[in-house]
Amino acid sequence: MSSPHLSPSPLVLSSSLSYRTVLPLTACGDVCITGHDSGPVFEEQPSSVVYPEGLSKGTVTLNCQARASPAATYRWHVNGTNVPVGDLRYTLVAGNLVISGPQYGSDGGSYQCLAMNRCGTVLSRVANLKFGYLHDFSGEGQSPQTVYEGAGAFLACQAPAHYPALSYRWFVNDFPSFVKPDGGRWFVSQVTGNLYLAKAEPNDTASYFCFTTIDMDISTKSTFSKANQLTVQPDGTGVKSAPAIKVRFPAETYALAGHTTQLECFAYGNPIPKLRWRKVDGLLPSKAGASAEGPILTLPEMTFHDEGVYECEAYNSEGRDKHQGRINVQAQPEWLQVMSDSEVEISSELHWTCVAAGKPRPSIRWLLEVNGGRLKVINLALEDSGMYQCVAENKHDTIYSNAELRVQVQAPDFRSNPVRRLVPAARGGQVMLECRPRAAPKPTLFWSRGTELLTNSSRVTVTPDGILWIHNISRADEGKYTCFAENYLGKANSTGHLSVRDATKITLAPSNADINQEENVTLQCHASHDPTMDLTFTWSSYNGIDFQSRVLDIIEFHLNSNYLQYWDLLIVSGQLSQAGTYSCTAQTVVDSASASAKLVVRGPPGPPGGLVVKNVAETSAELRWSRGYDNHSPIGKYVIMGCSPLSSGWRTMRTEPSNIEGNAESARVVGLLPWMDYEFQVIASNILGSGEPSMSSHTVRTQQAAPTVAPSGLGGGGGDRNELIITWTPMAREYQNGDGFGYILAFRKRNTPTWVVERVSNVESSRYVYSNQSLSPYCPFEVKIKAYNRKGEGPFSQIALVHSAEEEPTVAPSRINATALTAFEICTVCGISTLKCCLQIRYWRQHEREAAADRVRTAGLETTARVAGLRPSTRYHVTVLAYNSAGTGPASPKSTVTTRRPPPNRPPGNVFWKTDGSWVTVRWDHVKALGNESAVLGYKVLYKHEGQSALKVLDKGKTSVTLPLPKDNGYVVLEIRSWGEGGDGAAHETIVSPSMA
Repeated sequence: MSSPHLSPSPLVLSSSLSYRTVLPLTACGDVCITGHDSGPVFEEQPSSVVYPEGLSKGTVTLNCQARASPAATYRWHVNGTNVPVGDLRYTLVAGNLVISGPQYGSDGGSYQCLAMNRCGTVLSRVANLKFGYLHDFSGEGQSPQTVYEGAGAFLACQAPAHYPALSYRWFVNDFPSFVKPDGGRWFVSQVTGNLYLAKAEPNDTASYFCFTTIDMDISTKSTFSKANQLTVQPDGTGVKSAPAIKVRFPAETYALAGHTTQLECFAYGNPIPKLRWRKVDGLLPSKAGASAEGPILTLPEMTFHDEGVYECEAYNSEGRDKHQGRINVQAQPEWLQVMSDSEVEISSELHWTCVAAGKPRPSIRWLLEVNGGRLKVINLALEDSGMYQCVAENKHDTIYSNAELRVQVQAPDFRSNPVRRLVPAARGGQVMLECRPRAAPKPTLFWSRGTELLTNSSRVTVTPDGILWIHNISRADEGKYTCFAENYLGKANSTGHLSVRDATKITLAPSNADINQEENVTLQCHASHDPTMDLTFTWSSYNGIDFQSRVLDIIEFHLNSNYLQYWDLLIVSGQLSQAGTYSCTAQTVVDSASASAKLVVRGPPGPPGGLVVKNVAETSAELRWSRGYDNHSPIGKYVIMGCSPLSSGWRTMRTEPSNIEGNAESARVVGLLPWMDYEFQVIASNILGSGEPSMSSHTVRTQQAAPTVAPSGLGGGGGDRNELIITWTPMAREYQNGDGFGYILAFRKRNTPTWVVERVSNVESSRYVYSNQSLSPYCPFEVKIKAYNRKGEGPFSQIALVHSAEEEPTVAPSRINATALTAFEICTVCGISTLKCCLQIRYWRQHEREAAADRVRTAGLETTARVAGLRPSTRYHVTVLAYNSAGTGPASPKSTVTTRRPPPNRPPGNVFWKTDGSWVTVRWDHVKALGNESAVLGYKVLYKHEGQSALKVLDKGKTSVTLPLPKDNGYVVLEIRSWGEGGDGAAHETIVSPSMA
């Protein structure tokens, strides 16, 4: 259980009451032997079990094992009465209780194990044996349901009687075709078992079955309902609807610390609503993970920090709906203080306290006639020895604490703890001699030196518990000292020798030091001591520094003359955290000497404290803070940092005044965005640098304001006949300035005085469609837009010109001329240049049907188009159509064109080359065309030098070419191909290099 609910809180139960002597839980008969026997301590305790009802051949084992000497014996109770171990159905195996063929009605109940020996008895925690069952669904099916497309619906499960809790699933038509979430459309409540549908679709028409399962310790059981018929009626209107939350978690939910809690929320709506969760009075715990955007919020390992009000919000483009409820965290009992095994003298007193935390506040009881949280036993007797238990319980659990009490009786005995034989002490110092014999009841103690009985004086003190103190020691105090002990059972004594040595002294103490951060410093420490004893040095610091860390080096120098030693402390790259008081201690076994020095480390200021945000306006906020530590260098200035959901991290904020002086404790942040969440930090700096930032302020939201900028990206056009479509870029969150956000559109026909004004209330909208039967095709409109919110309206944008939807072309292009360019490409020319449309060219081979025609389109108002990828020596039919955003017009008259014969498919042959200084001449054989190929009109030579990416092209009519060679003896890449009316022929590629000549 985490600390927030331990102390201080009303969960803690403790009382201070005194009681009469009580009888412990002891076994009868034998005597517990001190030093040999021990009472029972549980190593394994029984756990609760859920057993399937009607399973007659199984067994249940309740475990119980205790450590004890002598070994423990066991008994069991059920519902407060003895279990009849030994009959046919109850068997004891070691301490474990085995129940054969458990039966509902006779074996169910609360079981406890008792472990006992001659030192006492302890009682285990309670284990419940319960019987699990799941009845069948009723034979009556539910009435069929009909819902319209786009609406929400639910099917009730109406689960049968059961124990323990069920898990629910639904399958559709046939098992195991289980319903899946489908993007958030479906949801199965694990509270009611009902199946919910956010937005119905026609294909949801089907039979649905509720499938329930219980999990028990040794088996599971499932059953399913009769068919639930759902029919979805088509609805062509496509009506949208805002979310409506139908699955609501309770207004008050009680969670158990350390366990998992789930809240359910689901909404109808069209489009399908999205869900998001938040904690109204704090940050949503990060452990919620992905469930923070789903229908079941899951919070594992609950703590008291998770307590608060939670909100589920369902939203879509049409609106939103919210639901809130509170989680109250409670806790099982947990021990804060327990009793422990005790050995106590006879006739003395015993005090034991049990303190527990929990919510509700646990009650504490003893397995005795005692009330409250504290047990006091006076005038202890031997028969009070035994095992004791206290119990803390609330409605969530019961916990036990055990302890053993042993009452001691003994004559004085020094054998296990004699007076020290040799006690060294330093001159001028003091020494303590202890006298602690074992004895019960407490003995009378006194000291002697030789035959002299020691009593209290200016230098000698004898305490009531037998400790001898000698102060201001001199050489004369050396000698033997004896302690005498006596009670009514006997006497004993023990002697030690006091040896007086020279005192330890600091001869060179460390000096105070003052450094800047990252500088080094050495603190010196020298000491003298008694030559017969070893000396050790230790350094300590009041600021809790770890002297084993890497920034602290201890340098030790040993000088044997005069028994001096040096133990210097080197601090490397001093840090602010290392400032403080340092003490050097020189110590022998008899005394010590210390000296201290203060180290001041100067550095950047510490973080300012107490940051609060006040007077939050639309674009500004006032910050107040308290000065942090200046770390011994005056604060020169402050900088305010801020972050918002729109920023990638912390950034420097604009302030008034712009330069915040070091003595300031407030400033105003300006230039903020209205209706935006911000956090702030303050950083102080001095001549040594900038310090750590303050703790972040709580999140504040600036006040709302009317929008100050207009939406961008205004345009539009297209659409269906008689429509004007206006589009824009939705306003980003930082420009909305408030809730209740939307857009105001104003538009009019060009050169008319009256504006039509329309409001669009959805912040995510990016288009508006205006329909009017009187709209002319492609009519120009002047359009402007502005934003509004709850605080007012922003400025209008610049006017944009948008045309209404076009009318599909009604005139076919004319004077179509198709010309073959090569064997693979034709060019189509439209003679009408006044047609304000794009062109679509359809073409198909002579033996094909026009329906199989291929198409190409021009990108703009071009009147010429090329069609590539054709077959050579082939006759094609071509028609041209005008098109625009409204559709395609009628086709032009058909034109016919035949592609040219193909070029030779053979590259130039017999290619050879010869260099002459810095030039190379390449020659090849003429390519002769075949009868079905187009004639060769010339040759194309493509070449590039080594390291170049672009090819240079030479158009040659001859079968040779002379080219320059690279100056760096690199190579030349050549491609040689024939060309003619049919296009380019196949290429021959070669590489020319001077090194290959």
